[in-house]
Amino acid sequence: MSSIVDQITTLYVQIDDYFQAHPRATQWRRSPHRHPAFTDAEVVTVALLQGCLGVAALKHAYRYAADNLRAAFPHLPSYPQWLARLHALSGVVGQFVQYFGEQAATGEGYYLLDSKPLPVCKPIRHGRVRLLRDEGAYFGKSSLGWFFGFKLHALVPESGAILTAVLTPGNWADPEVAPALVASLQREWEGICLADVAYQGEELFGDCATEAALYLVTPAAALKGTQQRALLSSVRERIETVFSQLWNRFVDRVLSRSWEGLWSTVKLKMLHHNLCLAGVLPT
Repeated sequence: MSSIVDQITTLYVQIDDYFQAHPRATQWRRSPHRHPAFTDAEVVTVALLQGCLGVAALKHAYRYAADNLRAAFPHLPSYPQWLARLHALSGVVGQFVQYFGEQAATGEGYYLLDSKPLPVCKPIRHGRVRLLRDEGAYFGKSSLGWFFGFKLHALVPESGAILTAVLTPGNWADPEVAPALVASLQREWEGICLADVAYQGEELFGDCATEAALYLVTPAAALKGTQQRALLSSVRERIETVFSQLWNRFVDRVLSRSWEGLWSTVKLKMLHHNLCLAGVLPT
């Protein structure tokens, strides 16, 4: 297994190469002439240490870099400054998620569409919870019961990489978000998209076909008890594996105090997932 130093070196090279190749897409500063000593590529690399180390919080990754990797990051700023710059790069991190997801998704035969609750508290605190309520957190219901928080909606190819994702309040219905997910795909991403029965509806089927040339198939397309229905359910389990891998990266550990901070950390965990599938990092 490669060492942490090897991993951060690989990460920095990959991230910096993207910054160099896409100067317009990655320019978030008002002044294009600002070139801080601690580069944006280093900001993202330190954040991705969270996945490499398998820790729950970004602060743990920062402290590891500050205590053990000063030679690699001689201009590392204070934690609040680093975190502010990381959140300012949230849009660029989203580009990385899609870019490395596409690197891992070549020659796909089908796609998977689903959502997963992202609770901000345990059910026992539902009556008094205030965390992120003003930021959009709301009550929703899943197969496991009621939760308070958000929903992570994702479109995943056969390889398991995350091509596109959306974070919404917990009460948003899955069919409302699906058109935005498929619309973000490029036209060459065509084929069959498998989803559960929550994604029923002729209008949604038409949107998927028009926006991304995806033929949406749900279990309702096959009779109950048939081999076809069992096959659809079996194939759809792949996206549950993807969500499980994100949960192993503590995506459900909500430590942020704003929607922007939460979405930024979720994207970093999806990015680490895609980097592993693309072969950039060890699994």
